[in-house]
Amino acid sequence: MRLAILASHPIQYQAPLFRELARLVDLEVYFCHRSNGGDQADAGFGIPFDWDIDLLSGYPHTFLNNVSRQPGLSNFSGCDTPTIGNNLTKFAPEALLVLGWHLKSFWQGIWAAKSRGIPVMVRGDSQLETPRSLMKRVGKSLTYPIGLRFFDAALYVGERSRRYWEHYHYPQDRLFSSPHCVDNRWFAQRATHSARMELRSRLGITDTEKVLLFAGKLIARKRPIDLVSATAKLHANGRQVIILVAGSGPLESEMSRAACSANVRIIQLGFTNQTAMPAAYSACDVLVLPSDASETWGLVANEALACGRPIVVSSACGCAPDLAADNRAGRTFSVGNPLALADAVAGVLDHPPTQQNIADKIAQYSIENAVTGIKQALDNISSPVRIAA
Repeated sequence: MRLAILASHPIQYQAPLFRELARLVDLEVYFCHRSNGGDQADAGFGIPFDWDIDLLSGYPHTFLNNVSRQPGLSNFSGCDTPTIGNNLTKFAPEALLVLGWHLKSFWQGIWAAKSRGIPVMVRGDSQLETPRSLMKRVGKSLTYPIGLRFFDAALYVGERSRRYWEHYHYPQDRLFSSPHCVDNRWFAQRATHSARMELRSRLGITDTEKVLLFAGKLIARKRPIDLVSATAKLHANGRQVIILVAGSGPLESEMSRAACSANVRIIQLGFTNQTAMPAAYSACDVLVLPSDASETWGLVANEALACGRPIVVSSACGCAPDLAADNRAGRTFSVGNPLALADAVAGVLDHPPTQQNIADKIAQYSIENAVTGIKQALDNISSPVRIAA
């Protein structure tokens, strides 16, 4: 079977998924935008950079001609690729998978596929908890039950993603699970005890100090200052806890000042590229993700679990019901409540999940399971998937 995928740009989390799919079906991935270091800075990292892992080998791909006057990923018209129809005609896929609908290019692909009789599937992590104005909520309640049926199949990545589709009355027989995932094996192989000891030694972290890791952009919606407040409360209770930050962004200085004011030890690694992340996870004792509901998932939680580390995530994060709510691999807490965050961290430190529980949890959110869901959707809308020669 021929499957076309329309993606915004090369993303470190998606490349392993594409590689696995390419082993099983005749695949072509179309990218709407060739991103650069400046795009990463604009996305909230605060500095320009390129990922230090290979995002393009192992699967066929094409960069579409983006004719936008202001090419980029931050607005709807930043990706404008009218030639997608010609590409679909040439490749003649039996289905098109679009990875969202927030860019003009995605809608160009949807309409091009529909006009050629090609079924369209969609995979994304939209959730109802994302802050929206009353007008937008009313508008979506009127239009989405009809508009979303343009898609012949919808792939949900987790519990809140599934609820989103059900809320808009999308047909149950066209819903398929394709869980959010990272390359679990890649992280596990690099998250070694020696990596933990080497980084902790280099940073001057003693064996008795517990490390709380914040990984990601230092921006308002991720609420990094809440971690400082929670750590101060843990200090007041006599716990030797420090903060390790693997990330950069506009709140970097504010976080440092808040830690200094609260007499909280903080180690800021700055922007940490992908190959250095397993060591950061290894060095920590708990990953903390305090984000608000704008965090439609939070794949750093997957990465931490893949590295064998428990997680504490706010109940507003998209991943919370899937990865932490059952307390088997971590804890949740009420977003914006540093005292509740401190209690959740203390609970994990006092009663850490077993390595088996963590491994069992992250095994459910694997590339293999994500691919299985895509194949099931393909089976539902067309003939059975043919294994590529």
